[in-house]
Amino acid sequence: MAKKNKTKVGLPVIANSKARHKFLLGDKYEAGIALLGTEVKSIRLGNAQISESFARIVKDELFLFNAHISEYEFSGDQNHEPQRPRKLLLKHRELERLRVEIEAAGKTIVPLRLYFKNALIKVELAVGAGKNLRDKRQDLKKKVAQREADQALKNSLKK
Repeated sequence: MAKKNKTKVGLPVIANSKARHKFLLGDKYEAGIALLGTEVKSIRLGNAQISESFARIVKDELFLFNAHISEYEFSGDQNHEPQRPRKLLLKHRELERLRVEIEAAGKTIVPLRLYFKNALIKVELAVGAGKNLRDKRQDLKKKVAQREADQALKNSLKK
């Protein structure tokens, strides 16, 4: 008898929608995250937000700051603090590569997604440089032009 595929359907993916708008993104990394049990349960329910969060290297360790994971409502008095710094787990070589890239160019580490991979929770990180207002306007113009081109193509196919 064949073994059943054990992929979980319906597990939430928490995305940082502001990251691509505010930053020019470079290299991407996948990191584990050290969480408490009530935090994992809360993330499974989709009660997390990473839109204002960032990562920083503190004493040779990487931490995620300003990530809001709501308290788990059924935990009683053993709940977690919603916005505590959470340790991110990367290999030493990746951490050194991040450190060099940040110190050399003055960039920041931005979380893009918080998702489940098998039974573990992972964070997708990207190294980003902040966009100025001019860059944001150019991106908006490109989106509008692409949307108009797609609309014109769609209309020409209907005729």
